[in-house]
Amino acid sequence: MKLIGVDVGGTFTDLVFTDTDEHRTQIHKVATTPEDPSIGVITGIEELCSAHAIAPGEIDHVYHSTTIATNAVLEYRGARTGVITSQGYRDILHIGRHQRPQHYSIMQEIPWQDRPLARRRFRRTVPERLIPPRGEVLVPLDEDAVRAVARQFRDEGVESIAICFLFSYLNPAHENRARDIVLEEYPEAFVTTSASVSPQFREFERFTTAAMNAFIGPKVRYYVDQLDHRLREGGLKADLHIMRSNGGIATPEQVVDTPVLTLLSGPAAGVLGGAWAGALSDRHRLITFDVGGTSADIGVVDDGRLGEASARDTWIAGYPVMVPMIDIHTIGAGGGSIAHIDPGGAFRVGPQSAGSRPGPAAYGRGGTEPTVTDANVVLGRLDAGNFLGGAMSLDADASHTVIGDLAGRLGLGKLEAAEGVITILNANMANAIRSRTVQKGIDPREFALVAFGGAGPLHGAEVAAMLAIPEVIVPPHPGITSAVGMLTTELKYDTIKTAFQISSDLDLERMNGDFAGMEAEILGQFETDGVAADDVAFTRFLDLRYVGQGYELRIPVTVGTIAQATIEETFAAFHRQHEAEYGHAFPETPIEIVNLRTIGTSPTPQIEKPVVNQGGSLEAALVKVDRTVFRGDDGLVDHETRFYRRDRLPLDQPVAGPAIILQTDSTTVVPPGWTFVADRHGNLILTTGRR
Repeated sequence: MKLIGVDVGGTFTDLVFTDTDEHRTQIHKVATTPEDPSIGVITGIEELCSAHAIAPGEIDHVYHSTTIATNAVLEYRGARTGVITSQGYRDILHIGRHQRPQHYSIMQEIPWQDRPLARRRFRRTVPERLIPPRGEVLVPLDEDAVRAVARQFRDEGVESIAICFLFSYLNPAHENRARDIVLEEYPEAFVTTSASVSPQFREFERFTTAAMNAFIGPKVRYYVDQLDHRLREGGLKADLHIMRSNGGIATPEQVVDTPVLTLLSGPAAGVLGGAWAGALSDRHRLITFDVGGTSADIGVVDDGRLGEASARDTWIAGYPVMVPMIDIHTIGAGGGSIAHIDPGGAFRVGPQSAGSRPGPAAYGRGGTEPTVTDANVVLGRLDAGNFLGGAMSLDADASHTVIGDLAGRLGLGKLEAAEGVITILNANMANAIRSRTVQKGIDPREFALVAFGGAGPLHGAEVAAMLAIPEVIVPPHPGITSAVGMLTTELKYDTIKTAFQISSDLDLERMNGDFAGMEAEILGQFETDGVAADDVAFTRFLDLRYVGQGYELRIPVTVGTIAQATIEETFAAFHRQHEAEYGHAFPETPIEIVNLRTIGTSPTPQIEKPVVNQGGSLEAALVKVDRTVFRGDDGLVDHETRFYRRDRLPLDQPVAGPAIILQTDSTTVVPPGWTFVADRHGNLILTTGRR
């Protein structure tokens, strides 16, 4: 089976090819083409196939993560979007919950008001009303009113329409009928309903999620069509699957219908790749640390389980989004992050990035801003002649020039300025890790840090030292770990149903019926993909909270008929989880069941464990001995440092730092006081004796 994984980043597009029959893996990187990322994707595939004598027509599967949806939101470049909602509720998207992101700031930006996904003039209401608890019809849908609004939107050039009615999560009939009417009047429009995207209570979040799906829908649909067309033009007959934020892959048809489910497509693949790399060396408590050119993504894997974001944590660019997502925290920190002095005179690094064009000054493409990459060049941590395995040379003089200019503005020496850039960036990333660990009751010292992405291994050890993490794992191909992650996952679909029940008055028959219906819906999706029911496995969860609480905890529940004993075990698990997260529990307080969740998965062909050769020797691996700069106890210290080729390192032989380890897709920095070893599973393991 021949597989290709493609991850489009802000600076580079990463590719990995694996042949499970011949047990070989090849990697490749090309510059991302922001104007149309599909160009970079097909260019990378063609170059990879050409370099390694791979026939494009023989590739069976292409797995792809995309940033199209994310960038459309971040850059506020989506479709002209209209909303049809219940009479009297036109401004839910604007009002929100009367909560300000920054409680005490009078000069703050409120994204859903400053950058509305649907402007007020394109938000229209129609008579209809459903009522709880079962979604009974109080006011019938005014179909003529829906038809009139659809015609108005068509005449006004609205490209995409979100239909959001009150209590549609209990009964989607009105939304479904309104969607059919809109498509009758305006078949060219992209139409989405809130119940099809996020059938949950919380109107503001559900409406915003549906509006975001509509806002990004046309752009994602165009991109997927373009990508599929270019693949066919390039002679590929492979099945295309796209990574979703929940860590599973889906068909292009599913992604086009619900593009909001791909908002964390790339970062989700990175967490999977990090988990795969840690498991190679039998490490299962991991903090994944994915640093690219423009951003750093942080995830946590605890005993092999991926954390899933809760309703209170799922925000994209300041907008609440209620869809299944791996719990990932992203900050603007990467190799292309620009060092600057802000208007208040503070020395900052990021979130602005030089991107891939022009990129850092070191790339020699006209960049004039000092970046993290330039700082690493000045400190001697990047070998100008061995970047990307020698495929690209860095302009060291340009790096020294821009860092020297920054140093002059700061009143520092050039080396001090460069080291300051690295320290600030590392501190920002360490704080991001604290927010996902320490602030959630997790001790990072009990985990290993998996450092990957083009820049992760450059900074992993120093960031780990700031958090007293004793071990850093660098995967076999760190620069393309997100692409590898896509080859470790499976087809995955989620459903959710809000079904309020109280522990003191349970209707287990209703709950079992709801779960059966949700599983039937998922099986229908798999049937469309050509997957047999016997090849689908289910997992279930309940979103639980104490009566009166505002947010829930997600607790697993047994698949199959749920009996009273089953639900009591689940409630006991909730009490334990509540105490673990908040330091207390209330066993005598009634528990509220808020949502039922079902996940269906089906295996797909996956990358195999790497085959590690016998290894070489330190003498064979040594490229050169040079000077690099690190901060010591008494200031900056110039160290004699050995530069090694990773593919020639001996196996299971500990080597003391400082050292720089070179490979095609990344560079690993081993600071003084750290030791590294190339293990028999393909990983580099960095350890420190400092605690």
